[in-house]
Amino acid sequence: MLLGVVSDTHGRFDSALKPLFEGVVTIIHAGDIGSLDVIERLEEIAPVIAVEGNNDSFSRYPVEQVQDLAGRRILVRHIFGELHQIRRTERDIIARIEPSIVVFGHSHRPYCEVLGDVLLFNPGSAGPRRFSLPRTAGLLGLNSTGVEWKIVDLDTGTENAGSFEDGIFAQRTASP
Repeated sequence: MLLGVVSDTHGRFDSALKPLFEGVVTIIHAGDIGSLDVIERLEEIAPVIAVEGNNDSFSRYPVEQVQDLAGRRILVRHIFGELHQIRRTERDIIARIEPSIVVFGHSHRPYCEVLGDVLLFNPGSAGPRRFSLPRTAGLLGLNSTGVEWKIVDLDTGTENAGSFEDGIFAQRTASP
């Protein structure tokens, strides 16, 4: 099962998302949507699971969602710590929900790492460039043995990709 993952669009739908998300079954938007038009454009590609971020005020989406997809429990939140800054409250959330994958945004920094047996995945920001970070989006491939992930720079096409299978985390970088 292939999932498109995007965050921090801040009202901008990047046309590069359409070919990137071609063939995905579902799209996850991890908050700071900015405009419901972004969700409408994404829904033209595939159904969307969304959460509201700290800059959203639609009262249409929850701040946290849990979805079971392809045998994996996925927790979606806008704000969640990266491995080096994970707090006790986030560890408690993981213990309570027991996700296989945590999808989050907020920092605008593309990120993929493992905490125990949980994949922490931030697709970065697909919105206007901020903080001199690249504008990125991601893909998650869920299969019977694990998860394949990819983060793609929307401007250059550069990819960071890898897999998490049988407790082994692998990462690789490729150019377009």
